Amino acid sequence: MKKAPQINIGISEEHRAKIAEGLSRLLADSYTLYLMTHNFHWNVTGPMFNTLHTMFMAQYTEQWTALDQIAERIRALGFAAPGTYKEFVKLASIAEVEGQPKALDMVRHLVSAQEATARTARELFPIVDEANDQPTADLLTQRLDVHEKTAWMLRSLLED
Repeated sequence: MKKAPQINIGISEEHRAKIAEGLSRLLADSYTLYLMTHNFHWNVTGPMFNTLHTMFMAQYTEQWTALDQIAERIRALGFAAPGTYKEFVKLASIAEVEGQPKALDMVRHLVSAQEATARTARELFPIVDEANDQPTADLLTQRLDVHEKTAWMLRSLLED
C-alpha cells in the first residue's frame, strides 16, 4: 500500500489532528442543523407558512454549501471528514427533533441549533490560534457570522 505524502503546511500533525477533530464536531452540528432546517421547510404549516418555508429554504441552501467548506478544510489538514449519520449523531451537540412541531416551535428549535453550532465553532478558536491556522480561523469567523445572524433573525420571529 502506498503511503500518503507528508503534509508540511506549517501546522504540526498534533495541531492538525486537534483542529480536524473540532471541525468534525462542527461538521456534525452543521449537518444536523441542515437536516433539521430542510425537514422544517418541507413540513411547516400555518399562517406563517410562506414566510417560514422561504426563509428555511434560504437557510438550508446556505448550510449545504458550508458543509462542503468544512469537510474540505478537514481534508486539507490531512484527515478524513465524517460522512455518515452514525458519525454525525456521535459527534453532534444538537439532538434531533422528533415528530413535526408547530411553526413557532420549529423556529425555537432552529434558534437553539444555530446557537449550538455557533458555540461549537467558537470552541475551536484557542487551538486554531495556537496553531496559527488562518484558513480555519477565517472559516470559523464566516460560520459564526452566519449562525449568529440567523439565530437573531429567527429569534425576532418569537418577539411580540
